[in-house]
Amino acid sequence: MTGVPASAAGGTGRRPAPGGKLGAAAVNQASLWNIANILTMIRLALVPGFVLLLLAEGGYDPAWRALAWAAFAIAMITDVFDGHLARTYNLVTDFGKIADPIADKAIMGSALICLSYLGDLPWWVTGVILGRELGITLLRFWVIRYGVIPASRGGKLKTLAQGTAAGMYVLALTGPLATLRFWMMAVAVVLTVVTGLDYVRQAVVLRRRGLAAERAAQGGQG
Repeated sequence: MTGVPASAAGGTGRRPAPGGKLGAAAVNQASLWNIANILTMIRLALVPGFVLLLLAEGGYDPAWRALAWAAFAIAMITDVFDGHLARTYNLVTDFGKIADPIADKAIMGSALICLSYLGDLPWWVTGVILGRELGITLLRFWVIRYGVIPASRGGKLKTLAQGTAAGMYVLALTGPLATLRFWMMAVAVVLTVVTGLDYVRQAVVLRRRGLAAERAAQGGQG
């Protein structure tokens, strides 16, 4: 017994198949308060708390830095899960499309800026990483009428390297671990530049193809 009257199932007396059109329609109308969006909101809410923890007591107290790292780690973990949940369970919403990248850039940007402010990370590193992220965002808008530049494997590796390196800098590390984090950040910077150039290449190719298609369509109409 399902408790669903025949009329609710289209008047045929049959239950709608799981995952059928009715189920898909219900999922497509995902509520703003779905689990993916809630995780994104949590990540946004963590940003000011993370900054306060990182800068507490002048920014050099190991205990506060450890708490800041915990907040940063939680934010990075939610970044992995909210996107996965949204795609797997069709919980993609307009809010999520806008808020997710904002949350990503907010937590990473605040970490890099605070670390440079404290003198732990050169400002040029922060400038390269944030400049790349802003440039790629503008680039996507520039070619959006011709198509979408998909996230590449290199881009995902870049994100992982940036998160790992920034997290290591947030912790008050010394000795070999401090050396390791330097090289981890170097890898992150190289991946940032290389993948950024690849996105530029993809954008130029996409725009050329789009313009060629438009000219061909106009020629056909003429």
